[in-house]
Parts: sequence; structure tokens; C-alpha cells
Amino acid sequence: MTRATFAVIATAAVIVAGCGERTPGYFAGYAEGEYVRVASPLAGTLETLRVRRGDEVAAGAPLFTLESEDERAARAQATAQLAQAQASLADLEKGRRPPEVGAARAQLAQAQASLRQSEADLSRTQKLVADRFLPPQQLDAALAARDRNRAQVAELSLEVEIANLPARSDAIAAATAAAKAARDALAQAQWRVDQKSQGAPSTGLVDDTYYLPGEWVAAGAPVVSLLPPGNVKVVFYVPETQLAAIRIGERVDVRCDGCERAIAARVRFVSPQAEFTPPVIYSRETRAKLVYRVEAWPDAEASGLHPGLPVEVTAAATSPK
Repeated sequence: MTRATFAVIATAAVIVAGCGERTPGYFAGYAEGEYVRVASPLAGTLETLRVRRGDEVAAGAPLFTLESEDERAARAQATAQLAQAQASLADLEKGRRPPEVGAARAQLAQAQASLRQSEADLSRTQKLVADRFLPPQQLDAALAARDRNRAQVAELSLEVEIANLPARSDAIAAATAAAKAARDALAQAQWRVDQKSQGAPSTGLVDDTYYLPGEWVAAGAPVVSLLPPGNVKVVFYVPETQLAAIRIGERVDVRCDGCERAIAARVRFVSPQAEFTPPVIYSRETRAKLVYRVEAWPDAEASGLHPGLPVEVTAAATSPK
């Protein structure tokens, strides 16, 4: 609409209003849908489209699937890395393997036997040196052998004790953190695989589909548009002179061609800004005037209302009996 045409219509509205034309006893409007557009946060080629326009779907029903080879490979890699991290942590939390512990104990037993032998040798050497059958140097050698064997026994005793202990707490903490990171990476990989297949978030009517199998779908681009049964609202326009009578929460009655009875609805929104009557709204008198957009939602699912259907709205208190 050009500015000149708009000015002519506005002027005609003022002239008609000045003539005292009777205001109709209803507000003109139409039904409007709030659509749920289902998309994947990831890009990919559309592999399967499981619904068609006009289908009724239940909540959770599969809608479409994007190719996911890369995401599945990443999930397999994350699974293997988690298994590796968990195995490393389990290994650190345990002591050495039984054969390793047995080997350490055998070395300790051998060192203990050598210590007993060196102690016996020292005792004999001390007696022979005292009787002057051996020089004093032999006693020094026997003492050194005994001390060396004692140190070896002490060392191997600690080795056996260490063999029965898990790894140090810092190493276990690091391995625990690595296992958690691998677990989180697997969860993220699984999420990416899951996002390549989308289901219906609620029961509804398939209003439209935007891609065909084989086409590339950008990340976040809607593939299917759903209209849940509870997402049909009524939009009507109230003249400025009657706006005070419409309040949020107020009940209104909605009538349409083909509706068996009036449909009860509640006002949820009243526009704070005025506008001119949209061209698609025609009252019986068909005139443009300054109006306010009002939105009302049926108290229950109104199967008789379809988006675009013209309606007449009256306040419940003034509705015809």
C-alpha cells in the first residue's frame, strides 16, 4: 500500500466515523497458529524424512534424520578413550600383580638367608680373631658383609610393602580426572549423534516440511513445522474507544462460520501500541480505524479453529444468549 492510498483510506475512515456509523457488536479477527519449527543444531545432509505435510504425529515420533557418519566415528573414538582411561585408573588403584609381589618376597627371603649366613660368619670370625687364628682385617670384612646384607633385607622389605600398595594419591587423582574427561567427551559425542535425529516435541499436525532427502541442511535450519493442538490462538482488533473494556484474563466468546457453538477464550495479550486495521480484517461495515491487537487463547483445544479462519469475538458479558 502506497502512502497516498494509505492517506485516502485514513481520511475516508475519519469521514465515515464523523457520519456516526453504528459500531458492530463484535470484534473482527482470525485464528492464528504458533508453530513449532523443529531443527537440528548440527548441519548435515537430510538422510530420511519420516513425515509429510498434513500428518498427525504423537509426541516423540521420529521426524527426520541427518547423516551422522562423522559423529558416530567420534563416539567410537570417545568410547575407546574412556575404556583406556578407566583401565589406567583401575591399574593405579591396585597394587602390583601377584607374580610381581611373589618375586619381591622371594628376593627378600634370599636376602634374609644371606643375612643369617653373614651373621654366622661374623660370629665365627670374631672368635677366630680373638684367638689370633685370623688377622683383624678378616673381622672388618665379616662386619661389612653383615651390614650389607642387613641393608639389602631392609630395602627388599620396603619393596614388598610398596608392591602391596596402590599408586600415589596424586597419580590416582590425575587418572580419575582423565577418566572423567573421557566420560564427558563420550557424553558430548553421544549428544551429537542424538541431535542428528529429531522427534516431535509434542503431539501436533505437520504444517510443512522444508527439505527433501539428499539436500544439505544448515545448522539450526527448520526441517519440519508442527502445529500443536493447543497452539491455536485468536487475534482480534479492538477500537481505541472500546479498549478499556478488554483486560488481560477476561473471558471472551469466539464464533466462526461452521462452529457449532461459541468457543470460550481468555485474553492474554493487549498490544500497547495502536495500528490501523490490517487489510485481511473485514467487518460488516468494512472501514479502517485505529485499533489495538488483542490475543486470546481458547480454554481448551478448539478443533474448529484453523489458522487464517475469520472469527467474531464478543466479551462474555455481552455475548448473545
